[in-house]
Formats: sequence, C-alpha cells, structure tokens
Amino acid sequence: MKKVSFAEFGGPDVLRLIDAEEPHAGPGQIRIAVRAAGVNPVDWRIREGQILGAHPTKLPSGVGLDAAGVVDEVGAGVEGVEVGDQVFGEGSSTYAEFAVLSAWARMPEGLTFEEAAGYPSVVETALRIIREVGVRSGQTLLVSGASGGVGSAVLQIARDRGITVIGTAGAANQDYLRGLGALATTYGEGWVERVRQLGQVDAALDLAGSGVIRELVELTGDPQKVISIADLDAPEFGVRFSGVAGSVPDALAEAVDLISRGRLHIPVEKSYTLAEAAAAHIDSHAGHTRGRRVIVV
Repeated sequence: MKKVSFAEFGGPDVLRLIDAEEPHAGPGQIRIAVRAAGVNPVDWRIREGQILGAHPTKLPSGVGLDAAGVVDEVGAGVEGVEVGDQVFGEGSSTYAEFAVLSAWARMPEGLTFEEAAGYPSVVETALRIIREVGVRSGQTLLVSGASGGVGSAVLQIARDRGITVIGTAGAANQDYLRGLGALATTYGEGWVERVRQLGQVDAALDLAGSGVIRELVELTGDPQKVISIADLDAPEFGVRFSGVAGSVPDALAEAVDLISRGRLHIPVEKSYTLAEAAAAHIDSHAGHTRGRRVIVV
C-alpha cells in the first residue's frame, strides 16, 4: 500500500510517499480502507520533533491521526461494527491507503468521507478545552485564531451551549466567523481594545500560538481562565497548555449528535492527494485556514 512516512525530524521535505506493508487490526481496533485523512497542526508538530508527551514518536514514522473510510477488518473483541460500514475516527498513520483506528463512530448521514475526516481530533480538542477553561452558559468566551478547524468547532459548540463567543481572525474571515454566530474582530494592532468594545471576557482560548498569551490573561484577569493548544511557552504566564486528548469515543458520539442536529458543520477549505502531503503541511503551518484541510486517498 501507499503511505506517507518520515525517517527523520524536520521540515515538510522529510515526508516521503512510500510502499509499506498493510497494517492489521489488533484487539479492540478496526482497520479501514482510508478515503480521506484529516490534516491537523499536531501532524506537522510531530514531524518537526516537537516534544509532545501525548504523541511519542519512533522513527521511521507514519503521519496522521484522523481518517474516514470503509471498515475492512475488525479486531478481536470489537462489537457493533461490521466490514463495509462507513466510519470516521482516530488512529495512527492515517495518511495511507489503509489505517488502523482505535476510536471510531459511524458517519452521520449526508456527510462525505472528505468532510468526516476533518472532525475527530478537532471536535475532541474543542470539547476538551471548553471544559478545561470552565466557561458556562451566559458567559463570554474569547477565541484567538477562531477560523480554523478547532475554532470553527468551538464557536458552534459554544453557541449550542448558550455561550457568547468573540472570535479573532484575519480580515478575510470576519464574515465566516459571524456566520458561525461569533462576534468577530481582526487581530493585529489595537485588537485588545477592539475585543473590549465587544464585551467583558470571562475566559479565553489561544488556538493560533501567535504570541498573545499575555493579552489574553489581561483580558480575562486570571491565567487560570486561559487555555492554549498552540503556544508551548504558555506555562511561563501561568497558562495551561492542553495537549493530551480526553475520551475520543465520547467526543465522536457528541460530534455525531451535533452534526445530526444541524448544530455543527466544518467546511473543507482544501483537499490534497497523498503525494501532496508536504504542501498540506506547509499550508496548515501558515495558518489562516477557514475550516479544514484533508488528504483524499
């Protein structure tokens, strides 16, 4: 089978499309014929060799955590899923023609493989950081870097829970944020004052790692009310860096519920082939994403 792999840490140029042995489902796992794989910032962070305790990496390594596809192998002890089912979920080395998943759910009706591949890690992350930051119905959440996959999920999940959201993004994405129910403003000079004009901030999330932790603490008045998923220096300001996933099966179940109720939709901004994985990482690293990027197999 074809698979994207890297044998050393480094830039996008270390990625190679290789011929590899097919993986097989172990106990409690399933294997899918991959139709699409999600492109997440954690993918290129792992490729660069960043110290991410939740994702220890042994070289050579495959790439990718999220995927959608058709079940073609069911491991021992697995119930409720059969060969031929269409599923989406999280596993390892998903930039490939076949991948093993350790958490999955049946795809909601009306969702394409390309769309479904963009949800697993994104929704798990969004649910986790909303929970960790402790924001409640009736309060206001500030989301820095709100137009990407996690931001898109946070805005919609928060709205479903009665939380007001202020989102920052580039000028081109202001209407997109408003369409998701956020109060929108641009980042850049004067952004703190623009946020203040939109309302009192009860909690804040840093999704872009753009060096705004100090300002987020200033706006909330409490470093315990700020969570970052993108700035490894956040603890220097007393802010928690959240990088360890919670229950992916629970997150997938909630994603199915939200999608089925029409309360969650994350658009696919751009698709790539396996051979274009390096380009996908370059674009993901550059930011300014509106929704999701995916690899189509």
